[in-house]
Amino acid sequence: MEIRSTTDQDLDVFVDTLHAAFGRFPPVPEPLGPTEGGGVWWSALEMDRNLLAMTADGRPVGTAAAYSFELTLPGEILVPAAGVTAVGVLPSHRRQGVLSAMMRHQLTELRARGEFLSALLATEAPIYGRFGYGPATYTSRLTVQRHQAALALPRARGTADAPTTGSVELLRRAECGEILEEVYDRYRRAQPGALSRPRRWWALGAGQPPVSPAPRYVAVHRDADGVPDGYASYSVGESGTLTVDETIATDDAVSTALARFVLGHDLVTRVVFKHCPPEHPLRWQLADFRAGQVSDDTDWLWVRLLDVPRALTARGWFTDGELVLDVDDPFLGEHGRYLLTVRDGKADCVPTDREADLSLDVSDLGSVYLGGTAPSTLVRAGHIRAHRPGAATLADALFRAERSPHCLHWF
Repeated sequence: MEIRSTTDQDLDVFVDTLHAAFGRFPPVPEPLGPTEGGGVWWSALEMDRNLLAMTADGRPVGTAAAYSFELTLPGEILVPAAGVTAVGVLPSHRRQGVLSAMMRHQLTELRARGEFLSALLATEAPIYGRFGYGPATYTSRLTVQRHQAALALPRARGTADAPTTGSVELLRRAECGEILEEVYDRYRRAQPGALSRPRRWWALGAGQPPVSPAPRYVAVHRDADGVPDGYASYSVGESGTLTVDETIATDDAVSTALARFVLGHDLVTRVVFKHCPPEHPLRWQLADFRAGQVSDDTDWLWVRLLDVPRALTARGWFTDGELVLDVDDPFLGEHGRYLLTVRDGKADCVPTDREADLSLDVSDLGSVYLGGTAPSTLVRAGHIRAHRPGAATLADALFRAERSPHCLHWF
C-alpha cells in the first residue's frame, strides 16, 4: 500500500473515495454565481494537505485531509492548528491497517511542517483516542418551549440580563456575509477552543449554516454606535420549531439580547439552540429553570499534542505552580517526562529526571490542554495516575482557562 499526497487533479477521486467509504453519493453542487464551490463542504479542501491510500495496483482505498486553522488557547493566544478531516477507508479494506497507516503518515507530515497541535471532530468516539486525540471541548442542545420562554428579571445590577443599549436587525443570510465573517472573527479571537474560519470558507460557502449559503434569517445585534457585535442564525421549520444554528456574541449582554429576540418569535412552538457551551447562563435566565431542556450533551473538538513542550509553553496560564508530567504516546512509540513550571502567566517545559507528579497518555493531555476537562476528573476515571497528594488539585488550578473552551466550527 502507498500513501501519497494529493494535487488539485485528485479532487474528484478523493471526494468519490471518501463518500464511498461512508456509503454515500456526493450531492450535485449548485452554482453560486461568480463564486466557485457551490456551497459544498469539500470546496475548501487544501489539496496539498490531503492524503490518498492506494493499493499496489493503484486503486484508492482511503482518504485523510487537514485544514490550516488558528486555534484560540487560554489567554487569548492564537496558534496554528491542523484541522484533520475527511478520514475514511473503503469497507472492503477496513481492519487491515489502512487507517493506522494514514494517521501515522499524517502526524509525521504535520510535524515536518512544524505544527505542534492538531484537532478533529470525531464521527465515532472510540476511534481517535488510540491515535492520541482527546475530547477537549463540549457542546449541548438547549430546547425551550415557547410558552415557557419568559426571561426572569435581573436580581443584581450589572447582570447580563440588565437593559443595554443597542439594537437587533433582522437580515437574510445573503445580505450579511461580511458581517458574519467580521463578528465571528472578533468572537473566536477571545474564545478558548474556537477555530478560525478562513476567508475562503465564507467565499466558497464551505460548511454548515451560516457559513454555507443555505437560506437563513440572521438576527444581527449592533451596539450603541451601530457596530455589529453579535448574531444568531436561525430557521423555522414546518413544525413550528425555530432552530438556532449558532449564536455569536462578544459579551453576555449581547447573547441575552439575541436569546430574547429568538425566544420572542411569533408562531413558534419551541426554540432549539443547537450549540450551547458548558455553563451557558441561559437556563438560569429563564423564569422557569425547567423550561430549558438540555440534550445531545457531547464532545466536539478533539485535540492532539504533537510537541508537548511547545504546546504547553504556547498557552496562557492563570496560576503559578510546578508539575512533573510523565507523558506516554503509544501510537507514535514515544515517552517523555517534563517539568512544567508556570510563573506570571507563562510556562517553561523541559525534559526532567525528577519523579513524576502525574502519569498520563498524550490523549489525556489533549483533553485537559484547553481547560475544558479537569485533570482530577481523569484521575478519578482512572485515566491519569497521581503520584502524590495534591497533584491533581494543583493540576486543576494550573490547566483551568479563563472561561470554558467552546468550538462552534464544523469541518
